[in-house]
Amino acid sequence: MKTVSICFVCLGNICRSPTAEGVMRHLVGEAKLAERILVDSAGTGNWHVGEPPDDRARHAAGRRGYDLAPLRGRQIAAGDFERFDLLIAMDDKNVAALREVCPPAQRDKIRLLMEFLPEADGRWDSVREVVDPYFGGAEGFERVLDQCEAACRGLIAALRPQLLA
Repeated sequence: MKTVSICFVCLGNICRSPTAEGVMRHLVGEAKLAERILVDSAGTGNWHVGEPPDDRARHAAGRRGYDLAPLRGRQIAAGDFERFDLLIAMDDKNVAALREVCPPAQRDKIRLLMEFLPEADGRWDSVREVVDPYFGGAEGFERVLDQCEAACRGLIAALRPQLLA
């Protein structure tokens, strides 16, 4: 049985990437693909290793039915480039950071989350990145959830043919 492993990546692994992980786990469960799509998250930095996601991210996610409480921050590790089929970054800065430490043969695994938006979803036209909400207010965390929900649905749709092959 074919499986796909995904690691969502942001800077500190306490806002965007755990939100994407929580949303993706939920959507994968709804799609009955939990045995086929494995999900994790990490940060390019080490500031929040072992910490839970930001309170604002947990509260915003909880209001939409996503549980981020069990997640803990971790930093991307060398073995992650072998372990995961896709390393999906939240912004160009994290793509660059991943490419710096990624073995050349694994660089094709690095993608931006917003690349997976369905073309019909015009709300995010010309938006390449999931903007970091850390230094802003609650509305930033809602926007991250909106982006993650739309892009993760597109990601599942993109993965279905691979899983059925």
